[in-house]
Amino acid sequence: MSGPNGEPHVPVGGAGGNDDGDDGDSFGEEEYAAINSMLDQINSCLDHLEEKNDYLHACLKELLESNRQTRLEFQQQSEQQNTEADVQGSQPPA
Repeated sequence: MSGPNGEPHVPVGGAGGNDDGDDGDSFGEEEYAAINSMLDQINSCLDHLEEKNDYLHACLKELLESNRQTRLEFQQQSEQQNTEADVQGSQPPA
């Protein structure tokens, strides 16, 4: 019988598959070395990104604190002006 249903399962490469397996092992070691190198590069990039993230986080905290101080100063000035306006408004005109 011919066709995929009638033929027995034969591994691709036949008996030569063992030789390819040996080459595959040495290739696997090279492949692992290449993957390890790529992972080292990725790790280095992630470390660099983490440093940048930490720097940006510190800058944003400084900016928030500066804005908080400016807002408090603005509120104090506004309250002083309102108090002065109330005092002047309650005095009879001269």
